Amino acid sequence: MSSVSTAAKSERRISPVFLGIAAVAVVSGWAVWTGFSDSAGFAVFVFVVSAWVVSLCLHEYAHARTALHSGDISIGAKGYLTLNPLKYTHALLSIVLPVVFVILGGIGLPGGAVYIERNRVQGRWRHSLISAAGPLTNALFALVCTTPFWLLGLGGVPLDFRHALSFLAFLQVSATLLNFVPVPGLDGYGVIEPWLSPRIRRQIAPFAPFGLIAVFVVLYQGTVNHAFFDLIDAILGHLGVDQNSTYCGQNLFQFWTTQTPQCEVPAFFGN
Repeated sequence: MSSVSTAAKSERRISPVFLGIAAVAVVSGWAVWTGFSDSAGFAVFVFVVSAWVVSLCLHEYAHARTALHSGDISIGAKGYLTLNPLKYTHALLSIVLPVVFVILGGIGLPGGAVYIERNRVQGRWRHSLISAAGPLTNALFALVCTTPFWLLGLGGVPLDFRHALSFLAFLQVSATLLNFVPVPGLDGYGVIEPWLSPRIRRQIAPFAPFGLIAVFVVLYQGTVNHAFFDLIDAILGHLGVDQNSTYCGQNLFQFWTTQTPQCEVPAFFGN
């Protein structure tokens, strides 16, 4: 019995890899707050990237934890409850690709994937909740990032840190919206899939690998592109984050580009 208990604890023990990433986020956040770094942009870059990876880990953890409580007891043995990104089914899709998209395009690409044994889960509502848990975590992360804004507690917050939080919140909101798009391969489809007939699911299944590609092709179209980013700005605006602060945060984040002292609005992929 004691060996079983020990194994169960090890399956839930937070990974040193995750703790290391979180430590980088804390230290770089401190560097942004205090102005310790000679390059404010580089400090913002490290802070946003590490905090973004932390949010990706929490996103996948939310899927796994919800699946565990919904009946998939195999989750622990797979290492998903340790928050270790190296344990994910596709580390490239889950971590590397979303980070690259943030660096190149300034957009919160949905990550993938923890393997859930759906046959162990009974009930359509449980299946839907497992899929929804990830993007809801991104939404919660965005709410935390914007807390100083909607609580009007910005008096003692340094400007660079405020801008970094704004851009990080922007990434979380964009990831939430993209994840909830009801297209095969994304969490939004996972929410509605249990409610579809088996025939429709079989017909849609072959298109799942191309769902995210299709979303970005559509999102690249001018009208959709502007509407998408206007929606993000509107959501952030309701949370007290002004548009200029978000764009200034992206300018700081992309420290390798030519910086503009006025923090002019940059072009988001396709704008």
